[in-house]
Amino acid sequence: METAGRFLVDMGIGGIFLGTVIESLGVPFPGGVMLILAGILINDGRISLAQAFLMAVAGLNTGAVVAYYIGKVIGEPFLYRFEKIFRLNHEKMERAREWLEQSSAAFILVGRFVPTAGNITPYLAGMSRLSPARFILYNSIFASGWSLFNIGLGYYFSRTWQAIWKQAESYIPYLAAASIVIYILAGIIIRNRIKG
Repeated sequence: METAGRFLVDMGIGGIFLGTVIESLGVPFPGGVMLILAGILINDGRISLAQAFLMAVAGLNTGAVVAYYIGKVIGEPFLYRFEKIFRLNHEKMERAREWLEQSSAAFILVGRFVPTAGNITPYLAGMSRLSPARFILYNSIFASGWSLFNIGLGYYFSRTWQAIWKQAESYIPYLAAASIVIYILAGIIIRNRIKG
C-alpha cells in the first residue's frame, strides 16, 4: 500500500498509466491498490475521474498487448525463463491453457482475477489462436470493469472511512478484550493437546 501510494504521489496521473502497464505485464505490482488510492485522490479533488479511468484502461491495455505479442512471438520459453517473477505453477498453467481453449472470452474476462492465471493470461492468449482484435476487445472490457471497481472502492472508502472509524472506535476496547480472551483460551487448548 505504501509503495503504491508513494509511486502514485511521485508520478502523478502518469503513475496510474505506468503502474497498470507493469501490473498488466504480470509483474507483481499493487496496481489495484494504486487505483484504490487514485479513488481517494479523486474524492480529495486532486485528480479527475476521467483522467484516472482513461490512464488505467490505457495502461492495462498497453501492458496486455505487449504481453500478448511476447506470448505470440516467444511463447513458453519466455514464461519459463521468468517463472519466479510470474509465480508459475505448471499444473495451474495447463488448466489455464485448457480453459482458454474452451472459452477465450470467459478466460480473459474472468481469468484475470484468478491468482497466477491473471499474471499469464495475456501471454497465453498470444500463444493461442486468439486474434489480436478479439483479445483487445475482451481485455478492454476487463480493464474497464477492473479500473472502475478499484477506483470506485477508493472513492467510496474515502467518503465513508471517517464515519466507519468513528463507529468502530467505540468497539475497540471490546475487540481488544475479546482478542486477549481468545489468545489465552487458544494457549490453554494448545497446551492441553500437547500434554495429552
